[in-house]
Amino acid sequence: MASSTFPIAPPVEPMLAKLAPALPEGDAFLYEPKWDGFRALVFRGRGDVFIQSRDLRPLDRYFPELHAALLTGLPDRCVVDGEIVIATAHGLDFDALQLRLHPAASRAARLAHETPSSFVAFDLLAADGKDLRRRPQRERRERLEQLLARVRPPIHLTPMTRDPDKAAEWLASFEGAGLDGVVIKPADQKYEPGKRVMIKVKHVRTADCVVAGFRWHKTGQNELVGSLLLGLFDDEDRLHHVGVTSSFTMARRKALARELAPLRKDALARHPWRDWHDPDSAAGTRMPGGQSRWSAGKDLSWEPLRIERVCEVKYDHMQGTRFRHAAVFQRWRPDKRPIDCRYDQLEITPAYELERVFGAGTGRR
Repeated sequence: MASSTFPIAPPVEPMLAKLAPALPEGDAFLYEPKWDGFRALVFRGRGDVFIQSRDLRPLDRYFPELHAALLTGLPDRCVVDGEIVIATAHGLDFDALQLRLHPAASRAARLAHETPSSFVAFDLLAADGKDLRRRPQRERRERLEQLLARVRPPIHLTPMTRDPDKAAEWLASFEGAGLDGVVIKPADQKYEPGKRVMIKVKHVRTADCVVAGFRWHKTGQNELVGSLLLGLFDDEDRLHHVGVTSSFTMARRKALARELAPLRKDALARHPWRDWHDPDSAAGTRMPGGQSRWSAGKDLSWEPLRIERVCEVKYDHMQGTRFRHAAVFQRWRPDKRPIDCRYDQLEITPAYELERVFGAGTGRR
């Protein structure tokens, strides 16, 4: 989509971040919370708004309530970078956000009423019709604060600090509100679309998980393992599907197919997920392979394994009862029994109110 009323014609690739193990220190950085939502660039023209996703697609139809709010709340001829989130009393809800990606306009309208979204702004590409992408980050932040000085929910300005100690506090506490780390921006950095010039620091933890099955790789059926299906036991000894690990080289995928072959024999006979397709017999337990509203059409078939193997994985944080992102395989744990792989090994993050997040940074620290 393009419009002569937009100061910059969409689409524009968003500026990206690369992962770092720790917060860099010094006075040359701006620190912000890392929001867990849908990245979005908002183009505000004269009497028009266009919301663009990270992959350059329009998002307006999925968030009609946000389209209207941005049209009212943003000044003419600006372009703002930010994140679409759904905030609840228990923090950010990414599952509710994913449900918004539904083709039916009637359903999008209903969900807009039931679970309204918000937009958190954190960068400014244009203001008053002028392209600001070549201006330094610190200047763009100052202009963004001026632009949104009187903004009202559901539009928010993300907190910002220049103090690395304060950023470390955010990293420790904000996770309880559903945020998943801290973004660090060089103060002199211009806006570079599509380039990983920012830095992100996320929480890193490990867990021992049951390897209950696997999926074949799309290019190597019966030859290459695509992902391992991970499980954890709850207090009632039910095995829940909590996610996958899939970060393997092609050589490792081939070796895994040979290594796991003996565990496939008679695996389904006593497998806790053998009846996953029957919701009555699997009530309350997450099972692999089922179609969801956002996975329709994907091949989610899986191969069961006897419940004998345990692996250690690295993960960033949980979304409800499962890993938010794909976990990273670390090593096999032959010293661990599958039944000992339980939810109670996971670190519990104290709750943190989102309102306290929004009031945490003024940009002048």
